[in-house]
Amino acid sequence: MLEKWQEFLSKFKSLRSLRFRIFLLLVVVGTIPGFLMRYLILHSYEARAVEVQTSTVTTQMRIIANHLINYNYLQDTSSPVINAELEEMSSLYDGRVLIVNDYLKVVKDTYGISTGKTIISEEVVNCFNGNTATHYDEINGYIEMVIPIVATVQEDSIGVDIMGAGAKLNMKQNTTEQVMGVMLISISTDNIQTTLNLLNSRAEALQLIVIVVVIALAGFLSGLLVKPLNKVTKAIAEVKDGFSDSAINVPDYVETVHIVDAFNQLLRRMKILDDSRQEFVSNVSHELKTPITSMKVLADSLLMQPDAPVELYREFMEDIAKEIDRENTIITDLLSLVKMDKTAADLNITEVNINELTEIVCKRLRPIARKRNIEVTFESMRQVKASVDEVKISLVISNLVENAIKYNQEAGSVHVSLDADHQYFVLKVTDTGIGIPEESIHHIYERFYRVDKSHSREIGGTGLGLAITRSAVLMHRGFIDVESTPGVGSTFTVRIPLRYIMQEKKDVENKNHEM
Repeated sequence: MLEKWQEFLSKFKSLRSLRFRIFLLLVVVGTIPGFLMRYLILHSYEARAVEVQTSTVTTQMRIIANHLINYNYLQDTSSPVINAELEEMSSLYDGRVLIVNDYLKVVKDTYGISTGKTIISEEVVNCFNGNTATHYDEINGYIEMVIPIVATVQEDSIGVDIMGAGAKLNMKQNTTEQVMGVMLISISTDNIQTTLNLLNSRAEALQLIVIVVVIALAGFLSGLLVKPLNKVTKAIAEVKDGFSDSAINVPDYVETVHIVDAFNQLLRRMKILDDSRQEFVSNVSHELKTPITSMKVLADSLLMQPDAPVELYREFMEDIAKEIDRENTIITDLLSLVKMDKTAADLNITEVNINELTEIVCKRLRPIARKRNIEVTFESMRQVKASVDEVKISLVISNLVENAIKYNQEAGSVHVSLDADHQYFVLKVTDTGIGIPEESIHHIYERFYRVDKSHSREIGGTGLGLAITRSAVLMHRGFIDVESTPGVGSTFTVRIPLRYIMQEKKDVENKNHEM
């Protein structure tokens, strides 16, 4: 049923608007109480009017009933006084009066229709037991009342008083009430209905005025209430269309403040991402252009020297080959970074011996370290096996150890340690290198960021290693931290869960983009 109603509303866009719903709610709240009040007031008036009319007529009926007994009207209906009273009462209340004797015979009918006839009805029979009855017929518009005609009868009784040795007869009189007949009257309620109709017509007119006022107020208030939302919509549209990029401020409601705050946070996030994207594109363009420029200069130099010796050609070609290798390294790292930006669904989780993996990486990088007399040592506290992506964890270890070698001092050292607890394995890479200034620590995971830009050409690399490392660690729900002292060295600490736990796709994307 709810789905059908929603489908119906979807066809009419205006019916789905918040303003229309507020308008409808205000109209309903403003008009329904009026209808209820009108019904209750008219109903209460009708009940009270019938009650007053019944009480008044019943009192007069009792007075006439006493006169009927005094004039012995049940046996002799010729009394002009009683007949006049009955006719007057019938005329006064626009009704009909019936007098019924104890034989259930109608001795008087002010309409002259049922005189002499026998009347048998439940109300009349019950009335001979001393009960009164009242019935209001709202549909036909009359009130019917039945009361007993009661006479006081005196009865003589003989009693004997015994006094001492003698006795004395004593005559006593007892009074009892006896129902001698029934008086039935049926009166019209036209006067009550006339008053009700008059009140109803005035109430309808007043209610119509109230409805018009309520509709006008509902239209005004609904527009006023949704105005802040329209402001928010307009401001968002301006941002979307590019006319504004400033923060939105609509402090009218708590709800609009929450919406605006959320949108402003999204706007700031988008601006950061956009700036980061522009910076990334600029850096990529620069990094890719630099080797090409170098190759162009070398090639032009050779072209300008057609008689250059073979040794010069060989030297220039070796330089060109190095620039090509550098270009290839940049492209490879960029592809790795793009893959890291994908979701955790791309992880190939297997059971990996972290000790063996770390030893293999260190063994592969030791020849590079020996060129600068740098000693690479690996210390394993315990055997560690974890559910990880072997390729990406290998990349993490390789990048950290390779950076420790690149940014180290001549004849320095790199110490790699591996430990684990019941939940995480911890990899530490400590070097005796140049260190990282405190102001640069928060930027080292940014793409293309280099701490020592003056020696970046000599050291090599693309500035993407730590960005790739951090992405791989976050994809495994891990943490990476660094402690560094300039001129002394740095220690990178990586903590990764032993058991990989799947998480929502969005969480991983958010973490990756936070770099």
